[in-house]
Amino acid sequence: MTSPDLSRNSDNFCYRHPDRQSFVLCQRCLRTICPECQTQAAVGVICPECLADQQKAQTPAQRKAERRWARPRALTATDSRPLVTYAIIAITALAFLVGLIPGVGEGVRDTLAFWAPSLYPELTGTFEPWRLLTVSLVHGSFWHIGLNMLALWMIGRSLEPLLGRWRFLTLYVLSTLGGSVAVSLLSFTTPVVGASGAIFGLFGALIVIGRHIGANIAGIAIILAVNLAIGFIPGFNVSWQAHVGGLVVGALVGLIYARTRSIRRRPLQIGLLIALAVVLLALLLVPPALFF
Repeated sequence: MTSPDLSRNSDNFCYRHPDRQSFVLCQRCLRTICPECQTQAAVGVICPECLADQQKAQTPAQRKAERRWARPRALTATDSRPLVTYAIIAITALAFLVGLIPGVGEGVRDTLAFWAPSLYPELTGTFEPWRLLTVSLVHGSFWHIGLNMLALWMIGRSLEPLLGRWRFLTLYVLSTLGGSVAVSLLSFTTPVVGASGAIFGLFGALIVIGRHIGANIAGIAIILAVNLAIGFIPGFNVSWQAHVGGLVVGALVGLIYARTRSIRRRPLQIGLLIALAVVLLALLLVPPALFF
């Protein structure tokens, strides 16, 4: 369902398919285009009209070179499948299955799970920074991984085509990092597993972007509030710290995407994402001053 503001704003929909919502712009004419209308260019994507204009302006030598060296258009034009979402689900499922192998699985889980003290050699004698991200690959039960991957599948197949694959992957990674950083600051000695921080980050970005383009986000907000509240109920053994950290970072990434949507702001978008990652890593300098 959409609000009247969303329906009236044509910029939120593909100019060739007015019923299809999108977040991707043609790099030449800056009009909104859906995945079906996108053709990969040297930088970003272009719409069918700009592609036709570009082809008309080619010299015979350029057309010959394109036929000889360019990729087949079928590989670059219309694939709108959420491949990053599927890849994350597959890798996470593989890590979970490996974790079930007797004699091997326990060591794999212990190596990938997040435990904040492992980041500080002066405390444990080890430095294992990969845990900040690999925590999203480790789950405690079939229910745990099943619910997380179901949420990822439900959100990813809508959000990934809206953002594009690289933006979606960046959102997932930064949200995972945000959850780990929050655990380091708020629950330093607690071991944590699961992709919940990343999932809450997707929720946060979806709400911010949906609000920005005028979509009705009430239903998503209610689901998010219920899931967030569960983390504060005693006995559920849920890391609310990772949920809050992922949610906050995901909302910030969504805000960056919403405010730097145009092609001319692409460098600013990249710079802000890098700055956010640097700030998160800098926050890891706080626990030594607080806990030892």
